[in-house]
Amino acid sequence: MDLNMYPRVILKGTLFKKSQQKRRTSPCNYKERFFVLNTEELSYSERRPGKKPITKGCIELSRIKCVEIVRSDVPIPCEFKYPFQVVYDNYYLYMFAPDNDSRLKWVRAIKEETKDNLLSSKYHPDFWIEGRWRCCHQTEKLATGCSNYYPIGTASKKPLPPTPDPQRRFSSPEERIVVALKNFTPSEDTDIPLHKDEEYIVIDSSQPNWWTVRDKDGNVGSVPCIYITEKFTNNIEKYEWYNKDISRAEAEELLMKENKEGAFMVRDSRQTGVYTVSVFTKAPGSNGEKFPRVKHYKIRQTESGESRYYLAEKYLFSTIPELIHYHQHNAAGLITRLRHCVSRDRSTSLRIEEMASEAWELEPEEITFGEELGSGQFGLVWKGSWCGKNVAIKTVRENSMSEEEFKEEARVMMKLSHPKLVQLYGACTQRSPICLVFEYLKNGCLANYLRTSRGSLTQEILLSMCVDVSEAMAYLESSNFIHRDLAARNCLVSEDLVVKVSDFGMTRFVLDDKYTSSEGTKYPVKWSSLEVIKYSRFSSKSDVWSFGVLMWEVYSEGRLPYECRSNAEVVESLNAGQRLLQPRLCPETVYQLMHWCWKEKPEDRPSFALLLHELASLADS
Repeated sequence: MDLNMYPRVILKGTLFKKSQQKRRTSPCNYKERFFVLNTEELSYSERRPGKKPITKGCIELSRIKCVEIVRSDVPIPCEFKYPFQVVYDNYYLYMFAPDNDSRLKWVRAIKEETKDNLLSSKYHPDFWIEGRWRCCHQTEKLATGCSNYYPIGTASKKPLPPTPDPQRRFSSPEERIVVALKNFTPSEDTDIPLHKDEEYIVIDSSQPNWWTVRDKDGNVGSVPCIYITEKFTNNIEKYEWYNKDISRAEAEELLMKENKEGAFMVRDSRQTGVYTVSVFTKAPGSNGEKFPRVKHYKIRQTESGESRYYLAEKYLFSTIPELIHYHQHNAAGLITRLRHCVSRDRSTSLRIEEMASEAWELEPEEITFGEELGSGQFGLVWKGSWCGKNVAIKTVRENSMSEEEFKEEARVMMKLSHPKLVQLYGACTQRSPICLVFEYLKNGCLANYLRTSRGSLTQEILLSMCVDVSEAMAYLESSNFIHRDLAARNCLVSEDLVVKVSDFGMTRFVLDDKYTSSEGTKYPVKWSSLEVIKYSRFSSKSDVWSFGVLMWEVYSEGRLPYECRSNAEVVESLNAGQRLLQPRLCPETVYQLMHWCWKEKPEDRPSFALLLHELASLADS
């Protein structure tokens, strides 16, 4: 028998595949299948204990146009979490491997066998979901891809990357590696795409919002800073929060002297090779009284398998710097998040005067104050002018917030840039009171505008207001920011009735879309989700709940939600499953979206990206 007559098996193994009927509303099914790749075809079958396997599908290799990893941050509802795609004829087969090594092995093997085919020049790097491509938002399933496809052996033929300008400033003589937190699709020719979890080399970090990086293929371009984070190693001696050879008593003395909530350091424990995080807090103790003290947390390691570090057992990290970075953004079981590192040998956090050297520091003589517009939690808001343009000036009342809180709020807002977010132009710290200078919007607060315009706003305007806010919130969501105080009072209206989200005083950058307040933060009960009310647990899904209330405000023309009811009564009705009633002007389709935002479980609520898609669809219909 001539064995060469039979195709040679290249790869075989168990994977999951996704299938969906042609109707858009049909649910996706994730099925375990046994795949076999040979020199002629890719086939898959259903294995049945004690019975002969049933062949479920077969694709001739000559029909395959593209095989590539799927880069997506959507939840994977099956046991295997590493997706890749095979594109053949006009069909897409999504397959899921148990780990990244397995996925790469399959992708490389199929690429190798199909490299001489008539291949696609472009492909879609994300999933087709809900009637659109997540990567480029095209609504035709057969639309041309948005990323270049490079089969094996052709990547080296790409044009060389541009030579970096030698005049540009570089951050450090050392090579810095960053990791993408999210996918990013370029909007300009000078940008390059980011793929979640992939590594990039920093070329230039001199700009405050956009850095120049190089990808694994040698392409150089700009990316938004908020989409990347530094790759950590376990060498902790280079970090300013590490204090070598410092005793517990010395640490307590330094932190008490600093006297700032969340001041912290990492120090050597008595046990060799073990480290302790010491953190200062004024949070209430078990008796409810506030008193300054230092808490000590030993950095522990898991005992089995790959060594992982943790302070609160639920949150595990590969390196100590990763652990510290996470807890700088999330308390996650600690008495407070780690806010300000303290060192025995180096100065502590930046003084407020040092902000004058930053690019966004404004000169006092350039700012002119006009009429008072209102007051906020931390100070007054004025109309004014800066460099010949109308601006809103937010002054910070003395002792209402710390230097660090002011800097943190300013830096958050300077990182964020979107047409539907109120733009921060800069800060003035060289005189008292210190102030922030914002874009001025003529029609002021959305809540007040709705009340004063009752009876004159059309359905189109009301819906467009909701679309505007959802655009801003979808951007915050994609950038790992949660607002925590979304309401009509915290949005502003321009002269041409564009609504922009404002008031980032409570905004938090988070690494895992969750933030538990450990400081007894006050929050507006009537706009808050059940998990915020019960556990002070914030996320983008708690922002979604608040957005549902904001939509109710819009269609109620500025009425106060739960009028004439106390906070306690509101909580009682929410726990009983009751929700705000449908406003008179609100169409049933919009009210259904509101109710979707008010689902009890956060995971049952939509994302802002999906809400934006639904609202935009209503606006287009």
